[in-house]
Amino acid sequence: MSAPAALEPTEADRRRWARYLVEERAEGLVYQKLADRKTGEEQQILQSLADAERRHEQHWLDLLGEPPARLPRAGLRSRLLGWMAGRFGSIFVLVLAQSAEARSPYDTEKYATAAMRADEKIHYEVVRGLAARGRRRLSGSFRAAVFGANDGLVSNLALVLGIGATGVSSGFVLFSGLAGLLAGALSMGAGEFVSVRSQRELLASTEANEDAALSAGDLDIDENELALVYRARGMDQAEALARGRRVIAAAQEGARRSVTGPIRSHAATSDHDVVGGDWTAAISSFLLFASGAIVPVLPWIFGLEGTTAVLVALVLVGVALLATGAVVGILSGGPPLRRALRQLAIGFGAAAITYGLGLLFGVGAV
Repeated sequence: MSAPAALEPTEADRRRWARYLVEERAEGLVYQKLADRKTGEEQQILQSLADAERRHEQHWLDLLGEPPARLPRAGLRSRLLGWMAGRFGSIFVLVLAQSAEARSPYDTEKYATAAMRADEKIHYEVVRGLAARGRRRLSGSFRAAVFGANDGLVSNLALVLGIGATGVSSGFVLFSGLAGLLAGALSMGAGEFVSVRSQRELLASTEANEDAALSAGDLDIDENELALVYRARGMDQAEALARGRRVIAAAQEGARRSVTGPIRSHAATSDHDVVGGDWTAAISSFLLFASGAIVPVLPWIFGLEGTTAVLVALVLVGVALLATGAVVGILSGGPPLRRALRQLAIGFGAAAITYGLGLLFGVGAV
């Protein structure tokens, strides 16, 4: 790639090229690390992104003639992404890379080529697509994790503050908090087990079987009749008729599975995969709730009392709420600070109401 015709570059231009060079090098390393952790199509896509970043890097090297004796450091975001790419799941890296790709400096850079500007726009869409894949894979388990931990944090904070506001002893507050942790975690686990088991049984009762296809060669039917089976499963008329014709032909030739494979509904299989296992869901929900619910009780576990224990509990839960809110913001592509503050406001709002009720009942008891 050659630079467009321009005036003799200045020292400021060369410093800017050097910054571009190290940024492209750092971004290429991020995509290369992600590609090394993947297989199949995603690996190929990420490898192509890494190769494109190397081409951009070479463009700035060609303009510089040779790298400066001392190159500047890559930006904090690029260094952070490089560190994360080799240690964490790709979804966290991709959502951050998506934000970085959205702000290309090449739109106003006269020494960047039109191809480079186009590459950057394409990279944004590619990374956005990969991040969307990761979000879809993560959405179910991530929702459960955030819900379980947040439920434990907020409900047990509200419980210990409400009980503490009545003026009871610290030992009673601690016992109440631990009882709330155990009761809530068991309730979450049992509820998740029943929910998942019921859903799997419901799916099993509606799951298609292969009887129609296996019998196709022995029955006096044509593709129009068999097509009714597929139309009942949600296919449109043309697709159902084509499928029925193929199954009839294969069955009559004695190769009833060779063309289409199992007649079984793909949607049902996918639904089972999405729902997951009942015991796994139950244990996960128990542990997630407990991990959140233990945080508000920690001050009393370590012997703190009164106002000191309450303040420490608020700080600990506040930090946890901010962290979960920020992670939600990052993964959803939204502003992390806004999501974190929203999470904090909801959690503390619920706790404040319960604390107020505790004060009210405490005063009444006196």
